[in-house]
Amino acid sequence: MLSFVNDYSEGAHPAILRRLSETNMEQLPGYGSDHYCASAKDRIRKACGAPDADVWFLVGGTQTNQNILDAVAPPYAGILCADNGHINVHEAGAIESTGRKVLAIPGHDGKLSAADVSRWCEGFFADANHEHMVCPGAVYISHPTEYGTLYSAAELEGLSKVCREYHLPLVLDGARLGYGLTAPDADPDLADIARLTDVFTIGGTKVGALFGEAVVFTHTPAPKHFLTMIKRRGALLAKGWLLGLQFDTLFTDDLYLSISRHANEEAGKIRAALKAKGYRLANEASTNQILVTMDHATIDRLSHQVGMGFMLRVDDDHDVMRICTSWATTDEHTDQLIALL
Repeated sequence: MLSFVNDYSEGAHPAILRRLSETNMEQLPGYGSDHYCASAKDRIRKACGAPDADVWFLVGGTQTNQNILDAVAPPYAGILCADNGHINVHEAGAIESTGRKVLAIPGHDGKLSAADVSRWCEGFFADANHEHMVCPGAVYISHPTEYGTLYSAAELEGLSKVCREYHLPLVLDGARLGYGLTAPDADPDLADIARLTDVFTIGGTKVGALFGEAVVFTHTPAPKHFLTMIKRRGALLAKGWLLGLQFDTLFTDDLYLSISRHANEEAGKIRAALKAKGYRLANEASTNQILVTMDHATIDRLSHQVGMGFMLRVDDDHDVMRICTSWATTDEHTDQLIALL
């Protein structure tokens, strides 16, 4: 059975497992105060071109989003995001569970536009009754988006400008950031993202690590008592060096980018084969997520040998399915899938 369901079906890159094994019996201080975390933070700052960035490590994506948004937005404020954004659809109401409202705006191929955010904010503050309404406290985007699409540098510039006009932190969820940075048509680099956002994440769980997300506060340090906030939500890992060691490895010798690029290259082969075989792609994304419209007979035929992810129902006879490559996808896996298509 071939698995193209997601990009976290495998464990971790061998280089990470090797370092974890080599350091297994070291005695280290906890909660991220060890030298591996310090080294990883320095490597990330250098890669971002942001020497003063404040870097933290958390375990999973949902708890990371929840902790960041609770820290940067007032407790009474909501979070603006695309209607198909991860926090609005696939995080089981984690943001709302704290009493905070997600303020969804129609997205465009998974993305928020600066014009739509500006229009929404302008309308909100023009309402004489806005004090009786949930005000925006931050803007959340993901790069790549849920649809595998990417923001251009110009789009990020526009969003950043609007967010600063309305004093809203711009939060970028980079759970799959490596795949976005190495796509053939990638526009913003890590330095651009650090410059244009207020806080962003660098995903490890879906890009070669056993688990872990790096949180990068770019222009100001993390809010006061951020560690206490993390602990209060049950998200502070006692053995914090396990996170630091993984990111230290990922950001050594460009490993993070090279394994991400590999996943995109494998996806490119599959995307080309789908087009050649007459399949209809749902969008023209260039990252490791491929959205393809399939009839139910084809889905049923492939399901006996290939694991794919359901995205949405098109009509009574067709669904959009997701084929997702990962850092661990091999040429053999890709060739076998193409033969089955």
